[in-house]
Amino acid sequence: SENIYKEIPDFFQQKRDFFRSLLSETKFKLLPCKGSYFQCVSYGQISDEKDTEIAKRLVVEFGVASIPVSAFYTKNTDDKILRFCFAKEQSTLEQAVERLMKI
Repeated sequence: SENIYKEIPDFFQQKRDFFRSLLSETKFKLLPCKGSYFQCVSYGQISDEKDTEIAKRLVVEFGVASIPVSAFYTKNTDDKILRFCFAKEQSTLEQAVERLMKI
């Protein structure tokens, strides 16, 4: 019914809030997150790697996928920011953050 569409924003806000609360326990710096299914984080205090390099390393070494923000720019921009999608099952988010805490 039509009411299901009205519940979607609350559904994703709960996922965002849950993921942010978990991520706040890691070394990543949380950036403002409004109106999307992605949480951006700064990792400059963790590593000097390019965002593309650390994104690849997170997949290979930790099994966690992220999107390097530089992928959205045509110029050689690297602000040490990654995007994580939180439109996932709660258990998946918990496992991802558990792995990210090892960094």
